[in-house]
Amino acid sequence: MTTRKIVAIVVVVVVVIGLVVVLFSAGIVGYALYSFGKSDAAAAAKTFLRSNDKLKQDIGEIKDFGTFVTGSINVQNSDGDARLKLKVIGTNKTIDATVDLTYRQGRSWHVVSASYVNDQGTLIELLNPYESTLVFIPLAA
Repeated sequence: MTTRKIVAIVVVVVVVIGLVVVLFSAGIVGYALYSFGKSDAAAAAKTFLRSNDKLKQDIGEIKDFGTFVTGSINVQNSDGDARLKLKVIGTNKTIDATVDLTYRQGRSWHVVSASYVNDQGTLIELLNPYESTLVFIPLAA
């Protein structure tokens, strides 16, 4: 074999291995994004955003959400916290919302904070904890 053939074979092998690594990585990222979008936390966030009157006033009736939900979900034993970022598509405009959720002692996810940045760059809070009907149960000492 000539040196050219050996170099060509090595280049082809490196390219194939690189392609396999890229496809494997893309599969993992795709699965993670899909899992976020189909999680109970994402469902709770979408339900909250669909029913939020302040959001509806600014962007109109919510038609849909973006394809990908990003953020983080941390679960430890029977407690969990999540911060999700969702694209919200309204009849008047589209915004990127951030929703913080939590659950304790295995109960369902509930929203503890939600916001987005409007066209003027102002942070708009969608959940005022002082106007909320959330009930917090103190832990026994």
